[in-house]
Amino acid sequence: MVQILKGVAAAVASFLVLGTVSALWENAFFIRMVPAGEFEIILLGALSALFGGYVALYRPNCSIRAAGTGGVLGFLGVACPVCNKILLLVFGGDLLLTYFEPIRIYVAIAGVLIMAAAVRAQLARRRDDAEAPGEA
Repeated sequence: MVQILKGVAAAVASFLVLGTVSALWENAFFIRMVPAGEFEIILLGALSALFGGYVALYRPNCSIRAAGTGGVLGFLGVACPVCNKILLLVFGGDLLLTYFEPIRIYVAIAGVLIMAAAVRAQLARRRDDAEAPGEA
């Protein structure tokens, strides 16, 4: 039960923090230069729910590389490309708007799919541990 509560807390916190940082809704801290669509909020919700599921299933001895990659790609996909200072510094505004903006939603979808694969892998590991408790 504690793990489920941790997962729910992580999902809610990630939704609120990432949505605020990427300015998917109006807030006093961040301003979005490129308008957000409804699809970004849906993808952020899916990413946050999967992150919460991953936290609820997390075991310290498992790799978190896939979950981290999915989280980063998902965030880059829902965030404003012009507001992301690192991307802006590396690629410049023209390149971001010309090449990254059209594929940004696909990057977010890829992040959600990678995070879903990480959650599925955690579920499989948990099932394997439940089937063979004496071999751990």
